Amino acid sequence: MKKKPDLLNTARRGVSNWLNQEEAPLERGMLAAQQRPDMEECLPADETARLRMEEEAREEEEIAQRLREWNEKKGTRISSGIYGALCVLICVTMICLFLYTVMNLPSFGSAQHPINNEVSARYIEKGLQETGAVNIVTGMILDYRAFDTLGESTVLFTAAMVVLFLLRLDAHSDRYSDLARAVRENPHHESYYEPRSDAILQKTAFVLTPIVILLGIYVVLNGHLSPGGGFSGGAIMGAGLVLYASAFGSRSIRRFFTYKTYQRIVLCALMTYALSKCYSFYTGANGIHSIIPLGTPGAILSSGLILVLNICVGFIVTCTMYAFYAVFRKGEL
Repeated sequence: MKKKPDLLNTARRGVSNWLNQEEAPLERGMLAAQQRPDMEECLPADETARLRMEEEAREEEEIAQRLREWNEKKGTRISSGIYGALCVLICVTMICLFLYTVMNLPSFGSAQHPINNEVSARYIEKGLQETGAVNIVTGMILDYRAFDTLGESTVLFTAAMVVLFLLRLDAHSDRYSDLARAVRENPHHESYYEPRSDAILQKTAFVLTPIVILLGIYVVLNGHLSPGGGFSGGAIMGAGLVLYASAFGSRSIRRFFTYKTYQRIVLCALMTYALSKCYSFYTGANGIHSIIPLGTPGAILSSGLILVLNICVGFIVTCTMYAFYAVFRKGEL
């Protein structure tokens, strides 16, 4: 009878010891946690600063995200409304200013008109006497304002040079050699750029090209005698070259007009224009009598240097027009 209580007591002691063994690590962990110092106190100063910066970055990202959400919902509508209102306000203001300016302009032909001043009166009253040109407009742009015309011719030359620099495919250039070689090695290159044998176009161009070029020459040479001049005559001659190239191809036109031809013609024309007007500016500014006579008004060899300047401008415009056409069409002259 005594063995049963002993067995029961032994079982109770075993369970108690097992429970104590399981709770011991938990108690030790709790005690260690209570005795452990704060994490921020144990971390180095650099690590604490890094954690703090990361926390601030997260807060800034949250604020930016909220701003983006607000902008997508409401900000876009508000900014679009403000932009539209400003556009309407600016347009209405400009329209009102233009209308006010037009309403206050002097009537056409009135004596108080700004164009009726001493400058225009000098052109009309003494233009023939001082320039020898029957065409007052030509006398004005190639004598009184020849420096402006030199600038316009230089602008045309510069524009043509820029187009050549940007679009020209030169096989001998280090920059464009690969592209030019790829284009020229294409078996369909020549057939694509050169015109096909169009009998109607070629016969028409064969008849019209000489007439167009002769008309341009006439307009250039008679610019000081009748309506025309270097700009209009050069445009006509340039159209003649474009017509010829469109009908017979660039191979045919290269027999007499190449890139070197373009360079020489334009360079000689600009230099002749500049030197001619330098002489005129020098003699006029110093009160020196010019040895170049004005000639008889109405004669082809008259008006001093205006005929020479017209020819120079005509050459520049002709070459520039054809250069634009050739470079845009094929990438080379």
